[in-house]
Amino acid sequence: MTFYAGKVVGYAKEAIPALQGYKANHLDDMLTALNLQAQLKRAVGLLEKVISQTERRVFHGEKVPVSEKVVSFFEDHTDIIVKSRREVQYGHKVFLSSGASNLILDCLIERGNPADSEQYIPMLKRHQGIFGYMPRQASADGGFASKKNLADAKEFKIKDVAFAKRRSLEVLDMVKSAWVYKRLKNFRAGIEANISTLKRAFGLDRCTWKGWGGFKSYVWSSIFAYNLQVIARIKLESVKAAA
Repeated sequence: MTFYAGKVVGYAKEAIPALQGYKANHLDDMLTALNLQAQLKRAVGLLEKVISQTERRVFHGEKVPVSEKVVSFFEDHTDIIVKSRREVQYGHKVFLSSGASNLILDCLIERGNPADSEQYIPMLKRHQGIFGYMPRQASADGGFASKKNLADAKEFKIKDVAFAKRRSLEVLDMVKSAWVYKRLKNFRAGIEANISTLKRAFGLDRCTWKGWGGFKSYVWSSIFAYNLQVIARIKLESVKAAA
């Protein structure tokens, strides 16, 4: 298979200089040739990476680092997302924060496959940077839980810090009472419902825009549309209450 892929690369490499020296009578034809040349250069670079990773893995038994793998010819920015006991997924990790209003307050889109626990403190610092203060209480998925994250959050003067899964953390070390812990866990479950709405109603389950820049724009556009709907509902409820 790599033999035929190599021949395709060879044909493309022969075509690239021919396109560069192409003389056209019309500007549109010249631009078409230059555009095709750029596409071929990109394709050759990707295909050479695919050939290399295939030969290293299949023929030499080498474990190719995830960061060096190409998993999509058309969307080469795609990352491999691996989580324990879940099927491997392809795309990018998106970290969201929300509040009592149900608005999405912040979004962090990361390259690679960083551990959730590594993003907890950066997300808190982003919150402080946006709003000028740390939240009074914070609730997060179990993947963010760690003793260090709990200790750092407490140093930020966050009174109650709840993780959906305790991971050897004591409830009273996180929050002031079991009742508060339960309330914060229920609040996080409500955030999961908001994320589900983003996926089902606002297309966040599958990006249809091209490129890394298109991916980020698509995610933020979905969040923007979702937040507009939330604001409209809040406004409608206030009008009804005043009537």
